[in-house]
Amino acid sequence: MSDIQRIDSNERLSRIVIHGGVAHVAGVTASDRSGDIGAQTREVLQKIDGFLAQAGTDKSRLLNVQIWLKDIDRDFAGMNAVWGEWADKANMPTRATCEAKLAAPELLVEIIVSAAV
Repeated sequence: MSDIQRIDSNERLSRIVIHGGVAHVAGVTASDRSGDIGAQTREVLQKIDGFLAQAGTDKSRLLNVQIWLKDIDRDFAGMNAVWGEWADKANMPTRATCEAKLAAPELLVEIIVSAAV
């Protein structure tokens, strides 16, 4: 028996890895890339809710969040507005937000999370 559980793995990555009581969720991007930062962030956070549920946890148990924005000057406020609606204010994780060249030009945000199980 392995002490590492891998969920939804393919040749490049596992969507979720659980080890030592912590679920690590790989970077999540929007499937509908036609939307603005609010729409893409909303979709990404909905997907994260689903991945956390698969791992047996939820956003109230988030430990760490990394947010990558295509254009931090343009999109930081819009992303934060959606984040503020979604986040569990009684259980805020550590968080970093950076600007990065994402995998496709129409992607505006990618979010990586870890949560206690």
